[in-house]
Amino acid sequence: MPHVNIKYFPTPLSEQQQSELVAAVTQAVKSALKCDEGVISIALEPVEKDAWNERVYVPEIVKRKELLRKTPNY
Repeated sequence: MPHVNIKYFPTPLSEQQQSELVAAVTQAVKSALKCDEGVISIALEPVEKDAWNERVYVPEIVKRKELLRKTPNY
């Protein structure tokens, strides 16, 4: 049901940091959408800086700006 894909520049995240991030996002989605956490999926997707424009900025931010609820300042 709800799926969240977090794209970010590669940075070392420990298992604990990943778990904490996933838990926080899970709780936010669960609370906002009033759904069971068992139906939420979350992906952590590192994207190299030199591929960011092609893989993230243009297709997901520029071309889908009507879906954004928070815009970046770059």
